[in-house]
Amino acid sequence: MRSAPWRIGLIGYGEVGKIFAAALVGQAGVASVGAWDLKFARPDTAAAERDHAARAGVQAYDSAASLCAASDIVISAVTASNTLAVAEAAAPHMAPGALLLDLNSASPGTKQQCAALIGGAGAHYVEAGVMTSVPPYGIRVPMLLGGARAAELAPVLVAGWGMDVRAVSEEIGVASAIKMCRSVMIKGLEALVIESYSTARAYGVESHVLPTLAETFPGIDWEKQGAYFFSRVVQHGQRRAEEMRESARTVGEAGFEPFMARAIADKQQWVADQARRGVFAGLPGGAAWQDYADRLLAARHEGGETG
Repeated sequence: MRSAPWRIGLIGYGEVGKIFAAALVGQAGVASVGAWDLKFARPDTAAAERDHAARAGVQAYDSAASLCAASDIVISAVTASNTLAVAEAAAPHMAPGALLLDLNSASPGTKQQCAALIGGAGAHYVEAGVMTSVPPYGIRVPMLLGGARAAELAPVLVAGWGMDVRAVSEEIGVASAIKMCRSVMIKGLEALVIESYSTARAYGVESHVLPTLAETFPGIDWEKQGAYFFSRVVQHGQRRAEEMRESARTVGEAGFEPFMARAIADKQQWVADQARRGVFAGLPGGAAWQDYADRLLAARHEGGETG
């Protein structure tokens, strides 16, 4: 591991990329922060995204290749379905000894493919299992690291960047397996809440259902948790659906049929599709779960699919 100052490059300048970039700019030990995102090249988004980067002190690059060539550490923060594509694009352009830190939610098999590509190019690959939503933790979101350089990288990220990371294995895939198994539970709870609550609302029995949940699991505020689950899936359902397809891949790689993971992916995708249709347009931040459910019920009566 070379010594600081580091030239950091982010592939993916979405929610996570922007949060990490803002935290890294100006830190001691960070020489520069650059980014590449497909939105930098799209006519409808390029100006706004590049302006955001400039105001944040982030250099917007014209390609993944140029970003990788200029970076000591490349952070991959894209959607799950693009995990392997990033490694394929980055590998030929990373300097010998540079490192790719992969934050994406992908199966152990996908991460192993990425590691082979990056390692084959003479660079280093470390996987990260991001263990909860990045907001509100920011760059201090808890993460598990895996790979031959994970134990060496962890103290750099903790002491140098203020991150909350822990190396769990030299073997690629272990950190991702932990993350993916957890995702089956967390994203599954989201899908169950949306299906259960919306159905209860349709029958007018939610005032009976939620108290029984509170009796069985008294540690959870089911009203508040329900609103949070609805809001996160409405906002990030597409990303969650892709993550759950990788979770299904993880289950399959273990030799099991991913019945539940596939169903969770379908539910998350359905909510994302409803959001894309404008079903939830205009709902304020902090809306109650009933507001989201009522929009789904209205879409049902208007002829929309109910999932």
